[in-house]
Amino acid sequence: MPNPYPPARTAAEVAANFAAVRARIDAAARRAGRDPAGVRLLPVSKTVPEDRVRLAVAAGATLLGENKVQEAQRKHRALADLPVAWAVIGHLQSNKAKDVAAFATELQALDRLKVAEALDRRLEAAGRTLDVHVQVNTSAEDSKFGLPPEELPAFLAALPRYPTLRMRGLMTLAVLSADADRVRTCFRLLRTLRDRVRASDPALIGPGELSMGMSGDYEIAVEEGAGCVRVGQAIFGARTTPDDHYWPT
Repeated sequence: MPNPYPPARTAAEVAANFAAVRARIDAAARRAGRDPAGVRLLPVSKTVPEDRVRLAVAAGATLLGENKVQEAQRKHRALADLPVAWAVIGHLQSNKAKDVAAFATELQALDRLKVAEALDRRLEAAGRTLDVHVQVNTSAEDSKFGLPPEELPAFLAALPRYPTLRMRGLMTLAVLSADADRVRTCFRLLRTLRDRVRASDPALIGPGELSMGMSGDYEIAVEEGAGCVRVGQAIFGARTTPDDHYWPT
């Protein structure tokens, strides 16, 4: 079976993959009656060597996503000469809050008030703010981080205590399945949760962006309302590191 994500090793190959993913995002948005400009593409550079990350920036990437704080921090330092910002999209432990507060532009995996408190304290000291998405576990899988859906309202109600955190929306990881209906159900649930908050207290959800969809399911996510899709392998090529390295059971 051919590799669906061949490695992109030249600037031209990375640029071509960017364009192909963007075209599929735009087509999915139009199918759903949406404006394609309302969907941003977040390239995910986890495990990608720094020389190939440079190709992505040359192809137009201005924000890159990383799962692990240590890897993101290392690349931030090594590529400091480039006009690129960093989003942490993986689970964050409170003892890493100081690192994220020092360099990240976004955190897309906030799911504990202990972490929110630690971030706010560090950000205030640094005179910075941080865009955040609250992660929700829409698949009900024990292997995934994120709030249970029923805990979301109380969590959002507590976040205004931390003024350096700028609420942007919600994030989820769908079930890893070839069954498109099961995947779609996860994305629909996140959209429903967002809409409920908007109806009851819109100030708590900020712009209400939905960050959902990865290389294997981003078109479904766009059809279901994604405002940000996190795409790695379809841009850079298949990873050799298994997913459970990033989402451990």
